[in-house]
Amino acid sequence: MIWVKPANAGLAVLLGLRHGRAAGILDGPNSAWKVTPVNQRRFDAVIFDFGGVITASPFEAFNRLEAERGLPRDFIRRVNAANPDSNAWALFERAEIDAATFDMRFAAEAQALGHDLDGAAVLAVLSGAIRPAMVTALDRLKDAGYRLGCITNNVPAGHGAGMARSGDGADAYEQVFARFEVVIESSKAGVRKPDPRIYLMMCDAMGLTPQACVYLDDLGINCKPSAALGMHAIKVNSGQQALADLSAALDLALTD
Repeated sequence: MIWVKPANAGLAVLLGLRHGRAAGILDGPNSAWKVTPVNQRRFDAVIFDFGGVITASPFEAFNRLEAERGLPRDFIRRVNAANPDSNAWALFERAEIDAATFDMRFAAEAQALGHDLDGAAVLAVLSGAIRPAMVTALDRLKDAGYRLGCITNNVPAGHGAGMARSGDGADAYEQVFARFEVVIESSKAGVRKPDPRIYLMMCDAMGLTPQACVYLDDLGINCKPSAALGMHAIKVNSGQQALADLSAALDLALTD
C-alpha cells in the first residue's frame, strides 16, 4: 500500500497519474536561505528512510538491549543479516507473519546463533526518538519547492519508527509523516528495501524518474539499489552528516 497525501498546493498525486514539477521559490531580499530556481535544479524530490534518518538509529537501542542481556554487540544485526530475504524480520516487514510468529521465529534464529533472545524484546525497543533538525529540514525543503517522500521498512505491530503507524493526527510520528507527499510502508506494500521495486513504486507514485530524486538511508544495503536505479543516494551516519551532505547536493542550507 502507498499512502499519498491529499491535494495540497498542487503537489499531491493519485497513483498512476503524472504531473509537472512543483514551482520553485526564487531568492528574494527577505530570503532566509539560498534556493535554486527550479529550472536550474538537478533534483525535484527528496526521499527519506524513517527509522535511523528522521529518528535516531534503532541500532543504538539494539546495542543497549544487547548490553542489558549480556549479548555480543550487534548480535541483533547478525540475526537479521542471516537469510535476509526469508528470516523472521523480513517476513514481518512484509506482513507475511504476525507478531506472535515473529517472536517465536526470531527466538529460534537467535538460538541458532548461540544466544537466547525473544523477538518481543527486540520490538519493544524498536521505536526511535525524532530528530528535531530533520523535521526542520523537511519544512525547509518543502518551502523551497522540493517534493518529499518516505520509504520505510516497518512491521505491522507496535508504534513508532519501524513500526505500525497510529493514524492519530496528534501523534508526534504522524505529524512528521504528514509532511510527506507519498509514504510507502513495507508492511502494507508487501515489498521491502532493498528490493528495487519499492524505489520504483515511489517514482511511479510521484511521477518522477529516479534521476530526479535524492534518497537518504542509514543502511548501505538500501542505498545501493537506489543509486543503481539512478537516484543520488546519501548514506546516513548521523543527522548532522546527512544534512550537510543533502545541503551540498541541493545547494540549499538546511541548518542554521
